[in-house]
Amino acid sequence: MNCREFGTDGKDVIMLLHGGGLSWWNYRDVAHLLEDSYHIILPILDGHGGSDRHFTTIEDNASEIIDFIDQRLGGSVLFIGGLSLGAQILLEMLSQRRGICSHALVESAAVIPSKMTNMLIGPAFGSSYGLIKSRSFAKLQFKSLHMKEELFEDYYRDTCLIGKQDMIAFMKANTSYSLKENIEEAKTDVHVVIGGKENREIRRSAEHICSRLPSSKFTCLEGLYHGEFSISHPEEYTETVRRICGGGR
Repeated sequence: MNCREFGTDGKDVIMLLHGGGLSWWNYRDVAHLLEDSYHIILPILDGHGGSDRHFTTIEDNASEIIDFIDQRLGGSVLFIGGLSLGAQILLEMLSQRRGICSHALVESAAVIPSKMTNMLIGPAFGSSYGLIKSRSFAKLQFKSLHMKEELFEDYYRDTCLIGKQDMIAFMKANTSYSLKENIEEAKTDVHVVIGGKENREIRRSAEHICSRLPSSKFTCLEGLYHGEFSISHPEEYTETVRRICGGGR
Protein backbone atom coordinates (compact mmCIF):
# COMPACT_ATOMS: atom_id res chain seq x y z
CA MET A 1 0.00 0.00 0.00
CA ASN A 2 1.37 3.39 -0.96
CA CYS A 3 0.71 6.34 1.32
CA ARG A 4 1.87 9.82 2.26
CA GLU A 5 2.86 10.57 5.85
CA PHE A 6 3.07 13.76 7.86
CA GLY A 7 4.17 14.47 11.41
CA THR A 8 6.43 12.09 13.29
CA ASP A 9 6.37 8.50 14.53
CA GLY A 10 5.49 8.05 18.17
CA LYS A 11 2.50 10.37 18.16
CA ASP A 12 -1.12 9.20 17.99
CA VAL A 13 -2.03 8.15 14.46
CA ILE A 14 -4.73 9.76 12.34
CA MET A 15 -5.49 7.98 9.06
CA LEU A 16 -7.60 9.62 6.34
CA LEU A 17 -9.06 7.76 3.33
CA HIS A 18 -9.71 9.88 0.25
CA GLY A 19 -12.75 9.83 -2.03
CA GLY A 20 -13.13 7.88 -5.27
CA GLY A 21 -11.34 9.46 -8.23
CA LEU A 22 -9.22 11.66 -5.95
CA SER A 23 -5.99 10.83 -4.09
CA TRP A 24 -4.08 11.68 -0.92
CA TRP A 25 -4.27 15.42 -1.63
CA ASN A 26 -7.97 15.22 -0.67
CA TYR A 27 -6.61 15.68 2.90
CA ARG A 28 -3.32 17.51 2.26
CA ASP A 29 -4.38 20.76 3.94
CA VAL A 30 -5.86 18.86 6.89
CA ALA A 31 -2.61 16.90 7.27
CA HIS A 32 -0.56 20.10 7.42
CA LEU A 33 -2.86 21.53 10.07
CA LEU A 34 -2.59 18.40 12.23
CA GLU A 35 1.01 17.31 11.68
CA ASP A 36 2.39 19.12 14.73
CA SER A 37 0.14 17.11 17.05
CA TYR A 38 -0.31 13.75 15.32
CA HIS A 39 1.25 11.25 12.95
CA ILE A 40 -0.89 11.57 9.81
CA ILE A 41 -1.15 8.73 7.28
CA LEU A 42 -2.92 9.24 3.94
CA PRO A 43 -3.24 5.92 2.08
CA ILE A 44 -3.69 5.99 -1.69
CA LEU A 45 -6.66 3.75 -2.39
CA ASP A 46 -6.25 0.87 -4.81
CA GLY A 47 -6.70 1.73 -8.48
CA HIS A 48 -6.01 5.45 -8.00
CA GLY A 49 -3.19 7.72 -9.14
CA GLY A 50 -0.07 6.73 -7.23
CA SER A 51 -1.39 3.41 -5.91
CA ASP A 52 0.59 0.17 -6.18
CA ARG A 53 -2.21 -2.18 -7.20
CA HIS A 54 -5.47 -2.37 -9.15
CA PHE A 55 -8.82 -1.93 -7.44
CA THR A 56 -10.66 -5.17 -6.75
CA THR A 57 -13.26 -4.68 -4.01
CA ILE A 58 -13.98 -2.44 -1.06
CA GLU A 59 -13.55 -5.50 1.14
CA ASP A 60 -10.06 -6.22 -0.24
CA ASN A 61 -8.93 -2.61 0.13
CA ALA A 62 -10.20 -2.56 3.73
CA SER A 63 -8.30 -5.77 4.52
CA GLU A 64 -5.14 -4.34 2.98
CA ILE A 65 -5.29 -1.23 5.18
CA ILE A 66 -5.98 -3.35 8.27
CA ASP A 67 -2.88 -5.41 7.44
CA PHE A 68 -0.86 -2.19 7.20
CA ILE A 69 -2.14 -1.10 10.62
CA ASP A 70 -1.28 -4.51 12.06
CA GLN A 71 2.21 -4.55 10.63
CA ARG A 72 3.24 -0.94 11.21
CA LEU A 73 0.97 0.54 13.85
CA GLY A 74 0.37 -2.13 16.45
CA GLY A 75 -3.09 -3.19 15.35
CA SER A 76 -5.09 -0.02 15.98
CA VAL A 77 -4.97 3.76 15.57
CA LEU A 78 -6.56 6.74 17.29
CA PHE A 79 -8.71 8.07 14.43
CA ILE A 80 -9.74 7.12 10.90
CA GLY A 81 -11.69 9.44 8.63
CA GLY A 82 -13.01 8.67 5.17
CA LEU A 83 -14.88 10.42 2.37
CA SER A 84 -17.33 8.67 0.03
CA LEU A 85 -15.48 5.57 -1.28
CA GLY A 86 -12.97 6.08 1.54
CA ALA A 87 -15.86 6.21 4.02
CA GLN A 88 -17.24 2.94 2.65
CA ILE A 89 -13.80 1.36 3.12
CA LEU A 90 -13.74 2.76 6.67
CA LEU A 91 -17.14 1.20 7.44
CA GLU A 92 -15.89 -2.10 6.04
CA MET A 93 -12.80 -1.87 8.27
CA LEU A 94 -15.03 -1.34 11.30
CA SER A 95 -16.94 -4.47 10.25
CA GLN A 96 -13.84 -6.57 9.70
CA ARG A 97 -11.93 -5.59 12.84
CA ARG A 98 -13.47 -4.55 16.11
CA GLY A 99 -11.43 -1.76 17.69
CA ILE A 100 -9.36 -0.91 14.59
CA CYS A 101 -9.63 2.72 15.73
CA SER A 102 -10.89 4.63 18.76
CA HIS A 103 -12.74 7.26 16.70
CA ALA A 104 -14.13 7.30 13.16
CA LEU A 105 -15.50 10.09 10.97
CA VAL A 106 -17.68 8.76 8.14
CA GLU A 107 -18.27 11.50 5.56
CA SER A 108 -20.85 11.12 2.77
CA ALA A 109 -20.93 7.32 2.60
CA ALA A 110 -23.44 5.53 0.35
CA VAL A 111 -24.62 2.23 1.85
CA ILE A 112 -27.87 1.68 -0.04
CA PRO A 113 -27.06 -0.10 -3.33
CA SER A 114 -28.36 1.37 -6.59
CA LYS A 115 -28.83 -1.50 -9.05
CA MET A 116 -29.74 0.74 -11.99
CA THR A 117 -26.76 3.08 -11.55
CA ASN A 118 -24.45 0.12 -11.06
CA MET A 119 -25.69 -1.51 -14.25
CA LEU A 120 -25.09 1.65 -16.31
CA ILE A 121 -21.52 2.32 -15.14
CA GLY A 122 -19.80 -0.17 -17.45
CA PRO A 123 -21.44 0.98 -20.70
CA ALA A 124 -21.25 4.67 -19.78
CA PHE A 125 -17.54 4.67 -18.94
CA GLY A 126 -16.70 2.22 -21.68
CA SER A 127 -17.78 4.79 -24.24
CA SER A 128 -16.74 8.03 -22.50
CA TYR A 129 -13.53 7.08 -20.67
CA GLY A 130 -11.32 8.85 -23.23
CA LEU A 131 -12.83 12.19 -22.23
CA ILE A 132 -11.10 12.16 -18.85
CA LYS A 133 -7.83 13.23 -20.51
CA SER A 134 -9.52 16.30 -21.96
CA ARG A 135 -8.75 19.36 -19.82
CA SER A 136 -12.00 21.07 -20.82
CA PHE A 137 -14.05 18.02 -19.84
CA ALA A 138 -12.04 17.65 -16.62
CA LYS A 139 -12.75 21.27 -15.73
CA LEU A 140 -16.48 20.69 -16.12
CA GLN A 141 -16.28 17.60 -13.91
CA PHE A 142 -14.12 19.42 -11.39
CA LYS A 143 -16.57 22.32 -11.17
CA SER A 144 -19.42 19.91 -10.45
CA LEU A 145 -17.46 18.54 -7.46
CA HIS A 146 -17.35 21.95 -5.72
CA MET A 147 -13.66 21.66 -4.86
CA LYS A 148 -11.22 24.52 -4.31
CA GLU A 149 -9.86 25.85 -7.60
CA GLU A 150 -6.23 25.31 -6.53
CA LEU A 151 -6.82 21.53 -6.49
CA PHE A 152 -7.58 21.29 -10.21
CA GLU A 153 -4.08 20.34 -11.36
CA ASP A 154 -3.91 17.58 -8.73
CA TYR A 155 -7.34 16.37 -9.77
CA TYR A 156 -6.56 16.42 -13.49
CA ARG A 157 -3.17 14.72 -13.12
CA ASP A 158 -4.44 11.87 -10.96
CA THR A 159 -7.69 11.37 -12.87
CA CYS A 160 -5.63 10.82 -16.02
CA LEU A 161 -3.65 8.13 -14.16
CA ILE A 162 -6.72 6.02 -13.37
CA GLY A 163 -7.14 3.11 -15.78
CA LYS A 164 -10.54 2.44 -17.29
CA GLN A 165 -11.02 -0.92 -15.60
CA ASP A 166 -10.01 0.50 -12.24
CA MET A 167 -12.43 3.40 -12.62
CA ILE A 168 -15.27 1.09 -13.57
CA ALA A 169 -14.39 -1.29 -10.73
CA PHE A 170 -14.37 1.26 -7.92
CA MET A 171 -17.44 3.08 -9.22
CA LYS A 172 -19.37 -0.19 -9.40
CA ALA A 173 -18.20 -1.03 -5.89
CA ASN A 174 -19.25 2.43 -4.70
CA THR A 175 -22.80 1.98 -6.02
CA SER A 176 -23.26 -1.57 -4.72
CA TYR A 177 -21.83 -1.41 -1.20
CA SER A 178 -24.02 -2.24 1.78
CA LEU A 179 -23.28 -2.51 5.48
CA LYS A 180 -22.22 -5.90 6.82
CA GLU A 181 -24.14 -7.60 9.61
CA ASN A 182 -21.30 -7.32 12.10
CA ILE A 183 -20.99 -3.53 11.76
CA GLU A 184 -23.09 -3.43 14.92
CA GLU A 185 -20.23 -5.09 16.82
CA ALA A 186 -17.88 -2.18 16.11
CA LYS A 187 -16.34 -0.82 19.30
CA THR A 188 -15.58 2.64 17.96
CA ASP A 189 -16.84 6.17 18.58
CA VAL A 190 -18.45 6.79 15.17
CA HIS A 191 -19.37 10.22 13.77
CA VAL A 192 -21.47 10.42 10.59
CA VAL A 193 -21.34 13.65 8.55
CA ILE A 194 -23.12 14.72 5.36
CA GLY A 195 -23.60 18.01 3.53
CA GLY A 196 -26.98 19.67 3.50
CA LYS A 197 -26.90 19.86 -0.31
CA GLU A 198 -26.13 16.19 -0.90
CA ASN A 199 -28.55 13.94 -2.72
CA ARG A 200 -31.35 12.01 -1.06
CA GLU A 201 -29.51 8.70 -1.23
CA ILE A 202 -26.61 9.99 0.87
CA ARG A 203 -29.03 11.29 3.49
CA ARG A 204 -30.88 7.97 3.52
CA SER A 205 -27.56 6.16 3.83
CA ALA A 206 -26.54 8.31 6.81
CA GLU A 207 -29.85 7.52 8.50
CA HIS A 208 -29.29 3.82 7.86
CA ILE A 209 -25.75 3.89 9.29
CA CYS A 210 -27.01 5.62 12.41
CA SER A 211 -29.84 3.11 12.80
CA ARG A 212 -27.30 0.27 12.72
CA LEU A 213 -24.96 2.14 15.07
CA PRO A 214 -27.32 3.74 17.62
CA SER A 215 -24.47 5.29 19.61
CA SER A 216 -23.10 7.14 16.57
CA LYS A 217 -23.35 10.93 16.28
CA PHE A 218 -24.92 12.49 13.18
CA THR A 219 -24.21 15.95 11.76
CA CYS A 220 -25.68 17.59 8.67
CA LEU A 221 -23.61 20.58 7.52
CA GLU A 222 -26.05 22.96 5.89
CA GLY A 223 -24.99 24.54 2.61
CA LEU A 224 -22.30 21.98 1.77
CA TYR A 225 -22.17 19.64 -1.21
CA HIS A 226 -20.71 16.12 -1.38
CA GLY A 227 -17.13 16.09 -0.10
CA GLU A 228 -16.90 19.81 0.55
CA PHE A 229 -16.29 19.44 4.28
CA SER A 230 -12.92 17.68 4.16
CA ILE A 231 -11.77 18.99 0.76
CA SER A 232 -12.70 22.65 0.85
CA HIS A 233 -13.04 23.43 4.56
CA PRO A 234 -9.86 21.96 6.08
CA GLU A 235 -9.84 24.32 9.08
CA GLU A 236 -13.34 23.29 10.14
CA TYR A 237 -12.57 19.63 9.44
CA THR A 238 -9.40 19.85 11.54
CA GLU A 239 -11.29 21.46 14.43
CA THR A 240 -13.78 18.59 14.30
CA VAL A 241 -11.00 15.98 14.35
CA ARG A 242 -9.33 17.68 17.33
CA ARG A 243 -12.63 17.88 19.20
CA ILE A 244 -13.41 14.22 18.56
CA CYS A 245 -9.92 13.13 19.60
CA GLY A 246 -9.83 15.38 22.64
CA GLY A 247 -6.80 17.41 21.60
CA GLY A 248 -3.34 16.11 20.72
CA ARG A 249 -0.04 15.42 22.30
